[in-house]
Amino acid sequence: MNMIRSDEIKWVLNKSFLPKYNEQELSYFEEKTIGKVLNFQRTHPKYTKTPLIKLEHLSEYLDVSEIKVKDESYRFGLNAFKVMGGIYAIGKYLAEKLGKDITNLSFKELQSPEVKEQLGEITFISATDGNHGRGVAWAARELGQNAVIYMPKGSTKARLEAIRNEGAFSEITELNYDETVEMCADLAEKKGWVMVQDTAWEGYEEIPLWIMQGYAALAKEIIEEVEEKKEEPPTHIFLQAGVGSFAAGIVSYFMQHYQNNPPKIIVVEPNLADCYYRSFSNENGEMVSVKGQMNSIMAGLCCGVPNNRAFRLLSQYGFASFSCPDNIAALGMRVLGNPIGNDKKIISGESGAVPLGLLYHLRKFASQEISDAIKLDRNSRILVISTEGDTDLESYLDIVWKGLHPND
Repeated sequence: MNMIRSDEIKWVLNKSFLPKYNEQELSYFEEKTIGKVLNFQRTHPKYTKTPLIKLEHLSEYLDVSEIKVKDESYRFGLNAFKVMGGIYAIGKYLAEKLGKDITNLSFKELQSPEVKEQLGEITFISATDGNHGRGVAWAARELGQNAVIYMPKGSTKARLEAIRNEGAFSEITELNYDETVEMCADLAEKKGWVMVQDTAWEGYEEIPLWIMQGYAALAKEIIEEVEEKKEEPPTHIFLQAGVGSFAAGIVSYFMQHYQNNPPKIIVVEPNLADCYYRSFSNENGEMVSVKGQMNSIMAGLCCGVPNNRAFRLLSQYGFASFSCPDNIAALGMRVLGNPIGNDKKIISGESGAVPLGLLYHLRKFASQEISDAIKLDRNSRILVISTEGDTDLESYLDIVWKGLHPND
């Protein structure tokens, strides 16, 4: 077998790492708050807790104590986790417009003709590579409202059609992701639409925070299951970062729950959009953005400008960052889709599989020095979250069946 050259992956320990409990930042993710978020999400009849799968044979093969994968391909029938942010943010917005506490509202109540008459017609707008926009479109349609979704250059027609099938107006632009976000923000201001984006900037932080809280509900599901089964918590969590909202939401809930012994957070990005890797490498610890076209297969992670709140959290709690080429994501897809022994098969898309691909690479191909630096050894308990299934089926088959992006 030809080895993957270690210089294809860039990595850095976070120079700003300081896992000290920050009450001000983490107060938005305390157990009581996220419990209310999850309770609202659970009021939708299609809600199901996604499986947390233990890969015992893979753990033995990679010489670690445990590998668990949270499989988000089962989420609300939408094949990705992103709807957890959109459903809560839109529900929260409508509740506030009604002058009510979302804690006292169910999804069904927000769907009622009486509420629709009170609210009138609202249009939600968002920029997306596919999964977030589909979640926003689905939530808006479910609540009797409109959605306009724009996608960056290079987005696939399969993901475009999936959004249109949720009833939204959607088009692919000639702009990159961050430029598409700016375009949507301008349209929202001009037309009186409501921007629903998981990235944040000065003057636009409330809705992104609600989306992050929606994502944090995944962490609550995981911890509830671990504690119900009386199992040990993870020592390491490998988390994808685009703008960082997902990773920061998960990290924040774990940090406040395990204050005395938090897991080590490993941030994982595509090498064409590695703003957290570059920021963690920065001597001053300042936020660094990435410009230009980002043609990675990890479309959901191709974001060049971090969410400012997410950056504050990850710059404090992220232990290390890895910048990965596409073949690491492809490796993860193939490993999850072709399990060892009686481990369960997991269908994971490009953005969903890159953390597991990185873990495999570190244990089988990379220098031992890297595992030592991030304290990864045979006693480690690893958690990864497969954030999407085969959201672009043709791409999935090209990689898993036909061997696109080989590891050689």
